[in-house]
Amino acid sequence: VQLQACGGGLVQAGRSLRLSCAASGRNFRNYSMYWFRQTPGKEREFVAGIGRTTSFIFYEDSVKGRFTISRDNAKNTMYLQMNSLKPEDTAVYYCAVSRNVYSAPKESYDFDYWGQGTLVTVSS
Repeated sequence: VQLQACGGGLVQAGRSLRLSCAASGRNFRNYSMYWFRQTPGKEREFVAGIGRTTSFIFYEDSVKGRFTISRDNAKNTMYLQMNSLKPEDTAVYYCAVSRNVYSAPKESYDFDYWGQGTLVTVSS
């Protein structure tokens, strides 16, 4: 499986962006999927996760109510709709997949594949 994240950019605070993570390869449905983000000098932090189906969806507390994670298994793609963006949301956003389901994972957990990252910059 290869992951390609896109959709980042420069936006003003309060605006929206939608990130996409397209997966190539087989067995996309067998993986739970996650968004992480990273700022310089810090470890990647969990943002949101979605299980093999939409029965399991998890968010980091600071994005609850503003971000929405979803997946389209027919298109092998995961999305992160980010609304009401804040300057503190500025980061490189990464997607990752795992055969495990985690509610609040850390970067060190068992992830099978990572995407290359897409930069989101929110200006005040």
